[in-house]
Amino acid sequence: MRDVDVAIVGAGPTGLFGAYYAGFRGLSVAVIDALPEPGGQVTAMYPEKAIYDVAGFPCIRGRDLVNNLVEQAAQFTPEYRLGVRAEALSYLDGKPLLELSDGSILHCGAVIITGGLGSFTARPLPAAAEFTGDGVVYFVPRLNELASQDVVIVGGGDSAFDWAMSLQPIAKSITLVHRRDKFRAHASTVARVRALPVTILVNAELTRMDGDGRVRGVEVVVKGEPPQQFPADTVVAALGFTADLGPLAEWGLTLDKRHIVVDTTMATNLSRVFAAGDISEYPGKVRLIAVGFGEVATAVNNAAVVIDPAAHLFPGHSSDAG
Repeated sequence: MRDVDVAIVGAGPTGLFGAYYAGFRGLSVAVIDALPEPGGQVTAMYPEKAIYDVAGFPCIRGRDLVNNLVEQAAQFTPEYRLGVRAEALSYLDGKPLLELSDGSILHCGAVIITGGLGSFTARPLPAAAEFTGDGVVYFVPRLNELASQDVVIVGGGDSAFDWAMSLQPIAKSITLVHRRDKFRAHASTVARVRALPVTILVNAELTRMDGDGRVRGVEVVVKGEPPQQFPADTVVAALGFTADLGPLAEWGLTLDKRHIVVDTTMATNLSRVFAAGDISEYPGKVRLIAVGFGEVATAVNNAAVVIDPAAHLFPGHSSDAG
């Protein structure tokens, strides 16, 4: 068992900014995440995605945002426990006792949960169940790996259209297949993709994948039409994912579906436990990375006062600290 001022559960953008801000407040920090790299869902799912709504950056790739956040936090040397899950929560001397999946125990001044949507699993592509070869992916960690390929994207949400827009300049061809004629993606993104040389098939279903060892083509059925064949070196199944709170669901937190209910200080119903980012819930909640940054700063400042009642809630501006 070792003591730490703040344990941050979740190493996504919100958690990484929390690590910086806790360090800025002079608190020791341990960051825990089940994934092997920092960055949470951004690193695992959208590293090449262009993000347009982070203050101060007209546009920044997910990978670059994570790298900047890690660099920002590094000046205060947070401890990272990656590839490890936060399993159980109890209390010792009135302070949280966090048991991790590697057997270690953290005695914390406070815990801040920034786990996004919890652990997540990609929704499967039904046609892929019948195909034993390679070439089906659910995320695109590096765009260049699909350069000069015929790419078929299945889905109608933001991820599907983001991949289509990002891959179009480097791929040989892009075909987007969606089972409805309405899209969940932002209208502006849909309009931009429609203006590109991308084949968009609606009311359509990918019914078969062909290839020996690796996909070489797909069969698509558009409602009311005979099956069509399209070349494919890679099929991107952008069908979203299912989320699970995992062990957090057993901690006794007040939940609203899969989200953790917090008050205006980002405190949960459990003593010395806070939550921020997409995993938190309160009236009027908006789930954006930019919102998560503000929430975790609020959580850290309120945790600092709980840890040391003599501390000030507002620490002053970082520019004043040099």
